[in-house]
Amino acid sequence: MVATAGDGSVPVATQANYDRTTELKAFDATKTGVKGLVDAGVAAIPRIFHLQPTPDNFDPISDGESETHFSFPVIDLGGINENPVRRKEVVGEVREASATWGFFQVTNHGVAPSVMEEMMEGVRRFHDQDGEVRSQWYTRDLAKPFVYNTNFDLFTAPAANWRDTFHCAMAPQPPNPEDLPSPCRDILMEYSKEVMKLGSYLFELMSEALGLNPNYLKDIGCAEGLAVVCHYYPACLQPELTLGATNHSDDDFLTVLLQDRIGGLQVLHQNHWIDVPPTPGALVVNIGDLLQLLSNDKFKSVEHRVVANYVGPRVSVASFFGSGLTAVSRAFGPIKELLSEDNPPKYRETTSREYTTYLFAKGLDGISLLSHFKL
Repeated sequence: MVATAGDGSVPVATQANYDRTTELKAFDATKTGVKGLVDAGVAAIPRIFHLQPTPDNFDPISDGESETHFSFPVIDLGGINENPVRRKEVVGEVREASATWGFFQVTNHGVAPSVMEEMMEGVRRFHDQDGEVRSQWYTRDLAKPFVYNTNFDLFTAPAANWRDTFHCAMAPQPPNPEDLPSPCRDILMEYSKEVMKLGSYLFELMSEALGLNPNYLKDIGCAEGLAVVCHYYPACLQPELTLGATNHSDDDFLTVLLQDRIGGLQVLHQNHWIDVPPTPGALVVNIGDLLQLLSNDKFKSVEHRVVANYVGPRVSVASFFGSGLTAVSRAFGPIKELLSEDNPPKYRETTSREYTTYLFAKGLDGISLLSHFKL
């Protein structure tokens, strides 16, 4: 049997009789996500969200040593088109951060603060709707232009994450605006256009950082596809038992992240989980698996996670550059101009579709996807 909460509406697990698959199906059938649990007043997080305690999952958020010795990279993009000397410096900063951290923050990036704030408000407005309204958008059909659910890998991951998400493919073929919910429709369209401009700019800097023509990565299609993935992390009564997002690396070329002031994103750097500090006006940039593959490990796609928090909701918007599950057959492999007898290819060729399909089948289990594609 499946036990329920006091009001009879929200499934919860019992220790004596626990059927994980049944619990997952019952939770998914509510179509109101983690926020639905919170709105129903659950006193404890359901067992489907419980992580198995391991040192990797439950080490300290950050210790004094890591805070003392590590400074998260911040790169100022202001004025580099007018100042060739400064542009060369920034290319060097991008190269260093991409090779060592796989992450950095950018300031003076061209996306207006008002647009970023409205984008986060759009995410909040969607989730602030009544559960019955939200549930109309709940689906696991990835062919739909707008997908809202809890955890794309709910039925395959070892543990569910304390997070609800909606996402949509915004390029190369933007959706019909009428297919998007009204609380976030206009800002999704506007924000996506601004992030596409920034992405084009970042791929130029990345190309130069690899010693290539500025347009190289754009010319092979890295900047063509954009998926905007909006995460909503409700406050969690027992954050020590779960995660907002399990350790993973991204399955794209490049990710641009907008996060609010609550924090919780951590990057694995030199065996320490380092907090990515919320910086007003900044955007977080990280290398994706496919760019590590293209660069033949010159750039690093680094594991990151989101810790659960007593404070919430936390909102973030991740913009993924890659063709994902769209019908693009272009194969990507290590860039030939970067290879030599001393630096042979380390990966086989793959398509974005194959790579993303493998991710969806595997789920976020803390194991690198890239290892599957090594020669």
